[in-house]
Amino acid sequence: MTAACGGGETPTSPSATSTSTTANTTTTTDNGTVTGTGCAVTPTETVGPYPSHGDYFRRNVTDGKPGLPLSLTIAVVNAASSCAPVSGATVEIWQCDHQGVYSEYGQGTGQNFLRGAQTTDAQGQATFDTVYPGWYQGRATHVHVEVTIGGRSVKVTQIAFPEDITAAVYRTGVYAAKGQNSTTNGRDGVFADGVSQELISLSGNTSSGFSGTFQVGIAV
Repeated sequence: MTAACGGGETPTSPSATSTSTTANTTTTTDNGTVTGTGCAVTPTETVGPYPSHGDYFRRNVTDGKPGLPLSLTIAVVNAASSCAPVSGATVEIWQCDHQGVYSEYGQGTGQNFLRGAQTTDAQGQATFDTVYPGWYQGRATHVHVEVTIGGRSVKVTQIAFPEDITAAVYRTGVYAAKGQNSTTNGRDGVFADGVSQELISLSGNTSSGFSGTFQVGIAV
């Protein structure tokens, strides 16, 4: 996978307490419930070429991979029932590392870093300790998500990231050597229909890391 220097829009760096929110992303309430301002089924996206070969039930998926910490909370809600939380669902994530490499494939064969699954709690939430994803040629920065219930896949989607925050992250630490992602959200074929329903909500900074929330709406 080849690194490329940034193209398209020139993002600006976020401040030390930078946050990004959108109309359809998630908000954490006082009781810890993650809710969305809208109630809609999340767009389905391709599973992609690097799905997991096994089930890795765990919260911390880093396996020692370096990168800016990202605490990722995914809330599964039922859009057919006023976005009621869906407990007992299995949420699986997978992503590339700072060099654009996936575990289980190519250079990552024999490893399972940055992959994991959890069961949603009573609030429909699953939280993963991961790192800010890297990038590879032809794709915007993203994390894959699959939700299954009773062994049946009910949603496969991808999480998009705000370009200004991503650009700031890629100027720091282990990301800096690879440089900026040349594919923006708008130029990514997977996100060709827009990212309004797939953009993560982030808070934090490029020094200590970020917390992110993402709502997956299913219809069951």
